[in-house]
Amino acid sequence: MPCLRVIFCSLLALVLSHTAPAATDTGDRDAAVIAQRDLQDALSKRPRDPVIAVIALNEGTETTDFLVPYGVLKRAGIKNVQAVAVDDGDITLMPALRVVPDTTFADFDARHPAGADIVIVPAMHADNDPRILHWLQQQASHGAMIVGICSGARVLNQAGLLKGRRFTGHWYDRSDLRDANPSARYVPDVRYLHDNGIVTTTGVSASVPLALALVEGIAGRDRALDVARSLGATDWSAQHVSAGFKLNARRLWTVASNAVSVWRHETLAIPVADGVDDIALALTADAWSRTWRTTVMATPASTHSTDRVRLASGLTLVTTALRPSAARPLALPPNRDAMTQFGQSLHDIEQRYGAAERDIVELAMEYVPPSR
Repeated sequence: MPCLRVIFCSLLALVLSHTAPAATDTGDRDAAVIAQRDLQDALSKRPRDPVIAVIALNEGTETTDFLVPYGVLKRAGIKNVQAVAVDDGDITLMPALRVVPDTTFADFDARHPAGADIVIVPAMHADNDPRILHWLQQQASHGAMIVGICSGARVLNQAGLLKGRRFTGHWYDRSDLRDANPSARYVPDVRYLHDNGIVTTTGVSASVPLALALVEGIAGRDRALDVARSLGATDWSAQHVSAGFKLNARRLWTVASNAVSVWRHETLAIPVADGVDDIALALTADAWSRTWRTTVMATPASTHSTDRVRLASGLTLVTTALRPSAARPLALPPNRDAMTQFGQSLHDIEQRYGAAERDIVELAMEYVPPSR
């Protein structure tokens, strides 16, 4: 746990750099409709059986940004979807979980010398890793569509892929991305945006509609509808409400008080077995972890289980064995779809910790509740 001085200096920096009102962007009134149409038009020009790489930095890659697109595309029956890490070895997901990739950059390049058709880039612990930046530049030069999920846009920025383009991104990143790209234009109120082979999205929760939009563009609207029903998702349009996503004194106080009140922190254990839903698991672990009060771990559902579990997508999850007394169990009902589970997690967070905690989670994940 960071010392108090570091935490409060960090929060002061947030106040100074990100709570001031940003200049208003004048977007097209129909920006969301245009954004959805543009992405579908771009996908219609791609191969019908695309090679898709969902990439990861082994040392730290955002949980939902990585697991949701991979899980949705696999559930849709898209054949050639691969989890590609920089190196051999497990991927540490942040803020929770650990998985084993399908392959590495080197092995992927050997099998696909012409490159990927679509590359999905989650947020990463380091947005300037030269191995990733070089690989993305190479894939873009081959003609791949590069998709930055949430703060994956920061990685695209470091690779020089946002220059001169329209873009969106997580609300917290928009000032930095604007400053780094004076020739680019930030577009508010869209969950995803395509411009000349580059796709960007808003926060973590945009991974679901973006993944469904990819399914529609690759496999058709009927397939996307089937997958959406299985997720409990009712909409994958580009429509978004950007207003209201910002830090303020109340939110900063909630984060600070949670971070320093270590006696209130707890560990949550999600029991998992083969076939567990990647998407529900990711959204649940992500939401609870963002309260600044919990550490979430996946644990074997049985004492006889190994430390490896096969997710519904086929990806391997690495579990952690814990003593029953060391953590509070957090169940994932197998008959509950992912979005219902996510909504239940937000409800349970509010019931356990209060409305301010739920607000912080929705802020971090840039989630607009259906009632808003």
